[in-house]
Amino acid sequence: MAWIWLLIAGVFEVAWAIGLKYTEGFSRLGPSAFTLAAMGASMYFLSAAVKELPIGTAYAVWTGVGAAGTAIMGMILLGEPREAGRIACLGLIVAGIIGLKILSPE
Repeated sequence: MAWIWLLIAGVFEVAWAIGLKYTEGFSRLGPSAFTLAAMGASMYFLSAAVKELPIGTAYAVWTGVGAAGTAIMGMILLGEPREAGRIACLGLIVAGIIGLKILSPE
């Protein structure tokens, strides 16, 4: 179950990171409330995951899911560059996440 909590935490991390773009410096109430709620949810699910997973593994996977997911969503939602080099680097992040999952004791 810890890996599911960790994946959910990563999804909420992507949500708050993208949400930051829409807060306009936390000057817009709706997007700001959403972003803060997503931050809280991300931390909650991360804390649930680290009850069973090593903190180093959990943190690396959480940040990797967040970084890769945010970059992908930036490309989809915000028109950020979709160059082959960027996509290859995202593939390396995903490969690292998969490697940590495979090599994890849990």
